[in-house]
Amino acid sequence: MVTMFIRHEVADYAKWRQAYDGFDAERRGMGVVSHAVYRSAERDVDVTVIHDFESLASARSFLASQRLREVMGAAGVVSVPTIWLTTRV
Repeated sequence: MVTMFIRHEVADYAKWRQAYDGFDAERRGMGVVSHAVYRSAERDVDVTVIHDFESLASARSFLASQRLREVMGAAGVVSVPTIWLTTRV
């Protein structure tokens, strides 16, 4: 199992969340097997998303997707995301 963390700032959380939720079926089709969303307790436009994948290859394929970039742009992501991949030890 590979866990991806994505942290970025959004212009409007409600708009971003609607786009994120609308991308659920497509995201699952791209290899995401589970996910969670967190917001900063101090700045509600600071969002961290966790996605789990069966493999590193699936996670990298998801990151390389043009569709992911399109959805993030339309959702109002306003910062360059900080992304890291992990495995549980």
